[in-house]
Amino acid sequence: MGKYVVSTEKEQQEMLRSIGMESFEDLFGHIPEEVKIKGELNLPHGRSELETFAKMEELSEENKVFRHIFRGAGAYSHYIPSAVKSIVAKEEFVTAYTPYQAEISQGILQSIFEYQTMICELTGMEVSNASVYDGASAAAEATAMCRERKRSRVLVSATANPEVIKTIKTYCHGSNTPVTVIPEKDGEMDLDLLKEALDSETACLYVQQPNFYGILEDCDKICALVHESGAKLIMGTNPIALGILKTPAEYGADIAVGEGQPLGMPLSFGGPYLGYMSTTKAMERKLPGRIVGETTDAEGRRAFVLTLQAREQHIRREKASSNICSNEALCALTASVYLSVMGKEGLQKAARQCTSKAHFLQGKLSEAGLTLKYEKPFFHEFVTCTPIPAGEILDKLEEEGILGGLPIGEKEILWCATEKNTREEMEKVAVLVKEVCGR
Repeated sequence: MGKYVVSTEKEQQEMLRSIGMESFEDLFGHIPEEVKIKGELNLPHGRSELETFAKMEELSEENKVFRHIFRGAGAYSHYIPSAVKSIVAKEEFVTAYTPYQAEISQGILQSIFEYQTMICELTGMEVSNASVYDGASAAAEATAMCRERKRSRVLVSATANPEVIKTIKTYCHGSNTPVTVIPEKDGEMDLDLLKEALDSETACLYVQQPNFYGILEDCDKICALVHESGAKLIMGTNPIALGILKTPAEYGADIAVGEGQPLGMPLSFGGPYLGYMSTTKAMERKLPGRIVGETTDAEGRRAFVLTLQAREQHIRREKASSNICSNEALCALTASVYLSVMGKEGLQKAARQCTSKAHFLQGKLSEAGLTLKYEKPFFHEFVTCTPIPAGEILDKLEEEGILGGLPIGEKEILWCATEKNTREEMEKVAVLVKEVCGR
């Protein structure tokens, strides 16, 4: 933006006349008057650089920074090796521009190709795209991949992340696709109700593994039921959990999606994050976004190209099946650098520490008076029932600089532990919980 020069008023008027407009009011004439802002914006006068920094520092003091985090629910606090940020912060990588001109974008294309390869290795699938906006949009895009002329209904497990469910419903609303949520039973999707819901009009089922409560669903049975009905199975997975759990491909899923934030991206107050998508060879042409492929140039040297681009800019908008536009390559690069730095053993160790520490935390909270709501295998999240309102417990922890679990009911808390949480931290949480519950 350093070389950007704003257009002059004369140039603006010429552009308006070229499209048959006399003024900017004419340009926005289709917008209802009642939603337009009249007059000047209520903004303060500009400040000097010194004044601006002073004001920003003043505002930053209002932030609450938690050094100890026991909350997940879709965004997780993992250790990120310092090499990850150092590598991805290089100037040649920091761009969001789509690599249209392959001959001068070989570096970016190769980074995307390596990312796709790693996602396929992680999920066991055959094809991956170059990522999408986030895990929720990946799940919604996957449902669009499964729609057929006679099969359009989408099933979603009620045990999935509520935000993912909302996103799927939003996407399906725009395409007039019916969505049915399969209720839960004891923390898992009710398989009896799933059997009843599956029919000849069902296009797919979205299930999360581990689910929103941290529980491991019986995906072998789920996959068998879905395929028996002729539908497709979309599995949303935590990428760290894939270090030790069965892959979506091993379960027999048709599409694997998920939130890539745990792969080297900080919490960052909600983004930018990364949605990964991979699928079988049979469905590769339905993948949204773009796919980078490897080839050779005229001289026989290794080269990279944009193999498939199922983007709405390339076809008539009313025929488009996807809503993916922006390039997520920097986030994808971050994920691939993280996976490279961690390696297979590092990822497995992180996953094992997550689950072992979560079980240790659950045991300590049980001693402090919180009962486990679902007595079922879980990865690194679990739900406890509290004898007092959950808010009282979480407020007490916040006073001590600890972000506790997510309240999902008046007396229910969804806890999470990762490799960053220490034994001392977890024991302190248990002591504070016991204190507030006893009082």
